[in-house]
Amino acid sequence: MRARPPDRSGTFTAEDGVSIGYEVFEPAGRDAARRNVVFLPTDPIVHSRVWKAQVPYVSRHARVLTIDPRGNGRSGRPADPAAYSDERYVADTVAVMDHVGIERALLVGICSSAWWTFLLAARHPERASGVFTVASWVPYLADPIPERALHPWDVELDTDEGWAKDNKYYWQRDFDGYLQYFFDTIASDPHSTKIVEDCLSWGRQTDAAALTAEQEAPLSVSSPEEVRAVLRAVSCPVLTVHGEADTCQTIEHSERAAALSGGRYVALPGAGHLPMARYPVVVNHLLVDFLDEVDPPPARPAPAWRPSMGRPRRVLFLSSPIGLGHSRRDIAIAEQLRDLRPGVEVEWLTQDPVARMLRESGERLHPASAWLANESAHMESECGEHSLDAFQAIRSMDEILVNNFMVFDELTRSEPYDLVIADESWEVDHFLHENPELKRQPFAWLTDFVGWVPFPEHGPEDARLTRDYNAEMVEHVERYPRLRDRAVFVGDPEDCLPDSLGEGLPGIREWTEQHFDFAGHVTGFEPVPARDVEGVRADLGYLPGEQVCIVSVGGSGVGLGLLRLVASCYPIAAQQVPGLRMVVVAGPRIDPDAVGAPPGVEVRGYVPGLWRHLAVCDLAVVQGGLTTTMELVANRRPFLYVPLRDHFEQQFHVTHRLRRHRAGRRTDIEELRDPELFAKTLADEIGREVDYLDVPSDGARRAAARLADLF
Repeated sequence: MRARPPDRSGTFTAEDGVSIGYEVFEPAGRDAARRNVVFLPTDPIVHSRVWKAQVPYVSRHARVLTIDPRGNGRSGRPADPAAYSDERYVADTVAVMDHVGIERALLVGICSSAWWTFLLAARHPERASGVFTVASWVPYLADPIPERALHPWDVELDTDEGWAKDNKYYWQRDFDGYLQYFFDTIASDPHSTKIVEDCLSWGRQTDAAALTAEQEAPLSVSSPEEVRAVLRAVSCPVLTVHGEADTCQTIEHSERAAALSGGRYVALPGAGHLPMARYPVVVNHLLVDFLDEVDPPPARPAPAWRPSMGRPRRVLFLSSPIGLGHSRRDIAIAEQLRDLRPGVEVEWLTQDPVARMLRESGERLHPASAWLANESAHMESECGEHSLDAFQAIRSMDEILVNNFMVFDELTRSEPYDLVIADESWEVDHFLHENPELKRQPFAWLTDFVGWVPFPEHGPEDARLTRDYNAEMVEHVERYPRLRDRAVFVGDPEDCLPDSLGEGLPGIREWTEQHFDFAGHVTGFEPVPARDVEGVRADLGYLPGEQVCIVSVGGSGVGLGLLRLVASCYPIAAQQVPGLRMVVVAGPRIDPDAVGAPPGVEVRGYVPGLWRHLAVCDLAVVQGGLTTTMELVANRRPFLYVPLRDHFEQQFHVTHRLRRHRAGRRTDIEELRDPELFAKTLADEIGREVDYLDVPSDGARRAAARLADLF
């Protein structure tokens, strides 16, 4: 799922008959005011999605136009090299700008398209308010990377090693092998696995014939003198950005282009060829700050000033929207924090479905929450039939996470807070470690699991990727041990898996004990005493003698398949359990009608205070989510839990914690496909006496106490 879909998209037919794909993102922010940013067509080895980490953020400040290059994306793939000349790319950009109604814009390019931005700005100065380039390539301006210069492109070679793959004849034999080598090489920064995967997916949308034609395309210049003349003709402001560890283009390209065009050059120490992907926050700031220089935004009113000792203490609470469990425990922690520090004001930055629960609880949602891209909807888009590869879903959410961090960053830059609390807001913790200079107030991190865990059946690649992500986390904390002013684990040390974070890395429990405080589990409520159960049941509308079975899958919208299967088993289960009353709770993101329940099954949508129903039921059937299962443990209710397939947290972390508490009966989804078998299991478990470990009810107080001293 994309962080922001385009407002308009289409294709434009160029004068030579080639279709050119484009997308337009209309301005949405207060600073937009008819400002425009145009991302020029890229080299056709990728396409416009290479800017996916920039477009959502920039489009809050200006109208954005992205254009797919000839040879890739939604553009045509002509075979004639003349169709790929630099003049053609410039003409395509101008024509699409005219087509969508953009007269003047900040022009943005990378690598080959950096040259096209300079050429457009020189030939059509009235169309360019500025030029912003990343990892520039400009013909005749600087020597290539030495390793690349060893092998001619258009001569059949006697080796395929290294940059010898950057060869016309090798492309014809093994184009995919070239793509793999090329992107592995240019995405040289550590922890770039997702960037390589993205680039490969985009590169596979073209072919050797298109890239060969582009490689053989004529240039509009034929000497260094002509190139210098073009650059000196650029009259608008210029900013070139280049990673000093670039393995594709030498930094002299950007340095000399900036000098000749009268612009500025910014070096990114240690960065490779794709800093806009690997270090998106830095590039986003450079780009929008430069936009503000070349096309200033409307003046903003100055914020109201109050003496620091006279204003209330303010907390910004970030609550993960992936499920509703975070909100319940976070509200409980916020309430305890207010009790420990009277007068504290708490504002929330989050999304539905958590935002709905916060509003119902009387909490204040910050208006900037409207700019967040919905993480819960993304997880739904990644799920299958009772399956969700949560690790891969998080990885594919990268552009959403960048967008949401930029919202947080702008908010904390413009408004004063005394404390930020982030409950599994992965993007904030990650990008603050990547950009520690952006930390502006004490920062507290909450989580109920530590460590990505591979599935053995997924093979060595899964183990390699999870280890890489765990290694990055370990490196972040070792490099900046004080960035988290407090790290609180929602649970006890024994709730941590005894496994390793990966080959050569510490053990999960060992590392967590070194770097976290432990609050115990946070339920957000006091368990219902046994003496009050019947009274609560009556308040909720349950009749004496009924055997109440609650079926729930949480608030993320992942779980319709489980609801359907359990509901379909009701007729047989009702024969085995006299007085069985089954209540299926679809939650806020599943249409109750989609369950297709048989007669006798009650299907409800969002149920406020669902925990009270779970606290007094005779049996619950749930997924393997931690919050719901631990609510049942705390209230000593029997339950069946059915972890989502491929969901490492439910399959490993939560299952480990429940086994430690001697709680629940784990069931596979396949058992539900046999109504007779499942009905027997339900009959065996409903109303069963349990022997769980106690769950202390002071977790919220303990967590709040660890946060209160950060003011």
